[in-house]
Amino acid sequence: MELRPYQWEVIEPALEGKNIIIWLPTGAGKTRAAAYVAKRHLERVDGAKVVVLVNRVHLVSQHAEEFSRMLDGHWSMTTLSGDMGLRAGFGHLARSHDLLICTAELLHLALSSPEEEEHVELTDFSLIVVDECHHTHKDTIYNVILSQYLKHKLHMVRPLPQVLGLTASPGTGGASKLQGAIDHVLQLCANLDTWRIMSSEKYRPQLLEHIPKPCKQYDLCQRRSQDPFGDLLKKLMSQIHQHHELQEMSQHFGTQTYEQHVVELSKAAAEAGLQQRRVCALHLRRYNDALLIHDTVRARDALDMLQDFYEKEHATKTQILRAERWLLELFNAHRNKLARLAAHGPENPKLEKLPGILLKQFQSSNQPRGIIFTRTRQSAHSLLQWLQQQPGLRAANVRAQLLIGARSTSQSVHMTQKEQQEVIREFRVGTLNLLVATSVAEEGLDIAQCNVIVRYGLLTNEISMVQARGRARSGQSVYSFVATEGSRELRRELTNEALEALMEEAVATVQKMDPAQYQAKIQDLQQEALIKRALRTAQRESRQQQFLAEEVQLLCVNCMVAVGYGSDLRKVEGTHHVNVNPNFSIYYNVAQEPVAINRVFKDWRPGGAISCRNCGEMWGLQMIHKSMNLPVLKVRSMLLETPHGRIQAKKWSRVPFPVPDFSILQHCTQNLADLSLD
Repeated sequence: MELRPYQWEVIEPALEGKNIIIWLPTGAGKTRAAAYVAKRHLERVDGAKVVVLVNRVHLVSQHAEEFSRMLDGHWSMTTLSGDMGLRAGFGHLARSHDLLICTAELLHLALSSPEEEEHVELTDFSLIVVDECHHTHKDTIYNVILSQYLKHKLHMVRPLPQVLGLTASPGTGGASKLQGAIDHVLQLCANLDTWRIMSSEKYRPQLLEHIPKPCKQYDLCQRRSQDPFGDLLKKLMSQIHQHHELQEMSQHFGTQTYEQHVVELSKAAAEAGLQQRRVCALHLRRYNDALLIHDTVRARDALDMLQDFYEKEHATKTQILRAERWLLELFNAHRNKLARLAAHGPENPKLEKLPGILLKQFQSSNQPRGIIFTRTRQSAHSLLQWLQQQPGLRAANVRAQLLIGARSTSQSVHMTQKEQQEVIREFRVGTLNLLVATSVAEEGLDIAQCNVIVRYGLLTNEISMVQARGRARSGQSVYSFVATEGSRELRRELTNEALEALMEEAVATVQKMDPAQYQAKIQDLQQEALIKRALRTAQRESRQQQFLAEEVQLLCVNCMVAVGYGSDLRKVEGTHHVNVNPNFSIYYNVAQEPVAINRVFKDWRPGGAISCRNCGEMWGLQMIHKSMNLPVLKVRSMLLETPHGRIQAKKWSRVPFPVPDFSILQHCTQNLADLSLD
């Protein structure tokens, strides 16, 4: 477990108790360096308590291996993540162990928990390690936690924990000029209360020798000379626009810009009570999704997605609006033609590039490993199916599997956290040798043998580029960017290369600042950040007091039927919004099968999905909370009828009335009172 010279170089101030950010390339051993700092901290500080924060669940167990080896059984260590199920409280585990590795979300919940067994204070810890610390900005969970640290600092609370940040890519914060990038780096340093960003200078040659960059290649293809399937989808979208007199946006069909447009159109229509228009926007979004899938993988994958959407609409909706009937008829009238075009149309030129890229690298290595990064879970699924059907890849013994996000959404499938960990384990030992992944695999995945990385038609930032490239660590490795010539994705990747150089220049400038000037700037930024956060908190609280809860009516977003009032709502665990009015049950149906959620919760488990009894719109799920059945509502399934008009909130935290916490005692007392009145 000895450290390399460049690792000793960057951790020296941390060993003296200073707050630093370790900036080293992916694969250079940041985690091992941090584990050594934690070990020395535990040796030297009386009553030391260390917490290691990660932003991805699979990193909990991965970091546990590194820290466990370094601690060598001399200190007690435990791990916490959302898939652990029944367990002792966070606070109890933190107090009974020397080192805790957990997701930042769990620490945030513990900091605000009123229960003694769960609750901790930030000052209970003497060292906080923040993995992938470039995420400490704006309203991310990391920054919410670190803002509490800054409050303690401002109010002279002592002792403050030492902070150690780890990153391979501080980023530029969206800036394209040097001063903007410098400002971003300084803000990151202020958020983490950083004494200095540490990178290797004296031992940089040895670092570069240990971490060679992969050979980057641009694998570009021509646009389809003919695209009858895509053209028909766009024609149908234009017909929908014309039929419902919507603004024509054909030049943006099949883009993220258009997706944002129809999301806003749907929201505005819902608030205006224009049901037909809202339905059209929802269907247009699915057509746009189909175009994006068609551009990424195959026409048949796009058609499968559309057919699945229309089959679910037909199966679940109990009340069909006029617009919905017209849209169903439009799709059904063209379904067969779309199927013929999908079956016999030209192959996606980007797909044709993949086998050659993979075979070249897989045949040149004894133990090949590869990762293909793609944008969405849907495209990852479709890519995997296509790869598994290629005879040449099967002959080369390419064994592929998915690695996608654990969070469940209404639009896509997901992996459980245990499934993620099993796939990573099989990839590491070689049972699998190719992953088809979304961004979940970009950060922290510790696989030294990866010799081919493919970024497949991605439109991302410089941090994502650096992180993905860092997965290629073996000798003679290749980083391939697959895109269409002249595409926005290609232009963005070229921009990312320039931004990476800008990021390095910005960090170097900050490192060379006069120490007194640097510290003064950091203090100014911290004061400013706390003032801004206090203002946002005051604005949020003011917004939540805009109306009395009993003045706001809840409407089904689809059929506009009134189903309750804001005063019926309560918060469970601070996040899950449930309707506690016993009469609410007359408005919804409950599915027999429980909703599959990839976590085991301490005090509740999921029941069946709930849907509007009038129209079939999905509202959420039933929560079985300590033997009580409570309907949990998705905020987007409800329209809010306020005294000043209708609104559709993006988050429950932004509704214009207060929602109290759920109290079992109050709920049971109220139910007993209602029964006695009956």
